[in-house]
Amino acid sequence: MTPKIISQDKSSSDLLQTIDPKRIADESMRQTVEILLNLIEQLQLKVKDLESENQRLKDENNRLKGEQGKPDIKAKSKGLSSEHSSEKERKTPKKHSKRSKNETIKIDREEILEYPTDQLPADAEFKGYEQVIIQDISLATDNILFRKQKYYSPSVGKTYIAKLPMGYEGEFRPGIKGLIISLYYGGNMTQGKLLDFLADLGISISAGYLSNLLIKNHFLFETEKKEVYDSGLASSPWQHFDQWSARVGGVNHTTNIICNPLYTVYFTTANKDRLTVLKGLQPGRELKFILNPLTFSLIQDFKIPTKWQNALKLLPQGTVLSEAQFNHLLNKYLPKLGAQQLTRIREAAAIAFYHQQTDCPVVQTLCCDDAPQFKLITADRALCWVHEGRHYKKLSPVFPCHQVILGQFIEDFWDYYRELLAYKDAPTDEVARQLKSKFRLIFETPSGYELLDERKQLSATKVSELLRVLEHPKLPLHNNPAELAARTMVQRRNISYATGTIEGTQAWDTFMSLVATTRQLGISFFDYVRDRISQLGIIPSLSTIIREKSSLYPLGLSWQLE
Repeated sequence: MTPKIISQDKSSSDLLQTIDPKRIADESMRQTVEILLNLIEQLQLKVKDLESENQRLKDENNRLKGEQGKPDIKAKSKGLSSEHSSEKERKTPKKHSKRSKNETIKIDREEILEYPTDQLPADAEFKGYEQVIIQDISLATDNILFRKQKYYSPSVGKTYIAKLPMGYEGEFRPGIKGLIISLYYGGNMTQGKLLDFLADLGISISAGYLSNLLIKNHFLFETEKKEVYDSGLASSPWQHFDQWSARVGGVNHTTNIICNPLYTVYFTTANKDRLTVLKGLQPGRELKFILNPLTFSLIQDFKIPTKWQNALKLLPQGTVLSEAQFNHLLNKYLPKLGAQQLTRIREAAAIAFYHQQTDCPVVQTLCCDDAPQFKLITADRALCWVHEGRHYKKLSPVFPCHQVILGQFIEDFWDYYRELLAYKDAPTDEVARQLKSKFRLIFETPSGYELLDERKQLSATKVSELLRVLEHPKLPLHNNPAELAARTMVQRRNISYATGTIEGTQAWDTFMSLVATTRQLGISFFDYVRDRISQLGIIPSLSTIIREKSSLYPLGLSWQLE
């Protein structure tokens, strides 16, 4: 390309950057320019997609040749400098009274420091005390040599040896065991660093014993996790739910997170689908299936052909079936079902059973993102506004006029979000009506930037799920707790790599659940672990605390009033 042509292309590009349709007086010309600018935006997007796909293919080709692909370095987006990735930035600032940091400090002992009376003037009067808190910690060995009495009875041919006190099994006291578990799961230390730390303290422990201590024989903790899970589900008619990728033994798995303000539970599964979500809502129970009116309603929503719906009506109706029994019926009487159709029918029957069973509470609303596996499981969904906002952040307009339009929309988006936050604090029917009307104004009014308008139309179709909070003000506006919990597990994985066994994965899920839950309940995880290992019973069961707190601060008040 000659310099002259390059110069012409540059000048044309610069000219396009200066165009603002709003300044064109002629309406017909303005509409034409708007159409052309939007067409260029769409073409630019297609070019970027093609360039990205072309680069991906090049990188794959290079990797097959044993070479490295192009590094993925993301450029800063043009025109928009606002970041909305942090929940802190979106909250309406609230006035808080300043609290002293000393309020949360545990006082172990007190000492009175006396001023030398011989150095005081004769008229000095006692005026009380000035308090100073000094924090310290003592890490020292307390190793005990037990001399266990031993007796032998020739008459019965048996040796009798005194038993170790409770909690001393395995050559280590509860204090060390609690510290190890707390530092590994609660402090994100690796096993190697733990070994170094313990050696510095004068504790002799093998790598194998340490690994077994962290992973094996935690029946009591697993039981308490299950109790936390059950009481957490019962504590609220709504739950956060999120999923994150995981690796177990080099194979892809999924870590599921379900939580509310009182608890958090992790569980890792091989799959990431509706049936997995259903298992998460019925912990410790096998999936069951039933054909009833709700099943057929869901099947219609899934757009299963009529011939298959009619065939399903010939199977036993209203009968609870195990997974094996239901699969057998489908394979026998509907053998030509496609794989996707088979999956949808199984999902519909499992959802229908979930809503009619009484063994565990039925969650009314899932707070989640708009991933398809969360749809139609519960009566309602409350979609995450943070996830919705990310869709708009991905837009990258070429022209300044479109950048201005997008920037203004994003400001309106988060202003509206703050209005919803304010509504949660003081809900009224009038404000709810105003917010519904304003939603339509924001998301249904054309902006002139076509890609933005297309994205807004998609948001508008989710109006009931984005505005569920107007019916139930206790609902959160985002899924941040579950997402942050997922990131905590990712950090754990990045530090200690992935788990290699199912047993190790179960230990991670158990203790990460207990770490998160104890912190939500205001309990020291270290104190909790030490209490359970030593069997002191000072700290009540976590499930009991959850039930007490849920009764004092009900999370589902609006559902109770229906």
